[in-house]
Amino acid sequence: MSNTTEQLDIIRARPGFIAALDQSGGSTPKALGLYGVEESAWSNEAEMFDLVHAMRARIMTSPAFNSKRILGAILFENTMDREVEGLGSPSYLWQEKRIVPFLKVDKGLADEHDGAQVMKPMPELDFLLERGKAKGVFGTKMRSVIKQANARGIEAVVSQQFETAKRILAAGLTPIVEPEVDIHCPDKAGAEARLKSLMLAELDALNGRQVILKLTLPEEDNLYADCVSHPNVVRVAALSGGYSREESNARLSRQNGMTASFSRALTEGLAAQQSDAAFNEALDGSIASIFEAANT
Repeated sequence: MSNTTEQLDIIRARPGFIAALDQSGGSTPKALGLYGVEESAWSNEAEMFDLVHAMRARIMTSPAFNSKRILGAILFENTMDREVEGLGSPSYLWQEKRIVPFLKVDKGLADEHDGAQVMKPMPELDFLLERGKAKGVFGTKMRSVIKQANARGIEAVVSQQFETAKRILAAGLTPIVEPEVDIHCPDKAGAEARLKSLMLAELDALNGRQVILKLTLPEEDNLYADCVSHPNVVRVAALSGGYSREESNARLSRQNGMTASFSRALTEGLAAQQSDAAFNEALDGSIASIFEAANT
């Protein structure tokens, strides 16, 4: 069995969830702040990324972070290019932990238009996909944000997401399609209903090619059941989107067949100042609660 086949089987069928460790330049200071590292701790971007890599490496090397509960982990490009315990980060995840590595490939969000933020241009996407594949990455992730129940904005997001997904599939990688609906959207339920309709049409047109979906926890429980059961969907994961871990887990536990791909909710309660024992205990508790919610 090839690595790719084994990894696909893990993501499709194994109990567990996908850890999101992919905060990039704009969100890194906030992530470090929540971890107890103030902006005074670094004087330039390189030092900032050294600190966030230390945080991510601490998570990845923790005994709590294991394949019994974690299916995959999404990495920022800077993390992919660094090492953990002498191995490239994707290789460490797969060889030492049997956790499937993914790469965040978007370059951030464009300004809001028609109530949505599509992804900024990705002129070097093909080269990044080649580099990721060479480093052992199985799949990718890319995020857009829907802020209003505006049909034109939602259509723009879905169209761009699936056009990019097809390029990623052509490169031999499995894309995580992430059209996030902002949890503060005034008509969140309406936006989600429109999003679902457009996604199903795109999924039907994939002709057997398969993607992973990463979606905001919906207002209507099991709204995305048709996506979960769609033959061109490997798995549907939920993003926490600003909900607390407690709220995220409660909502997730009501979605049949949906797993998690949490970022901030995963690292909630972790601090740089904790001893290794305290850190590992806190991470274990977080992972256990998300795993339970993802497998109800």
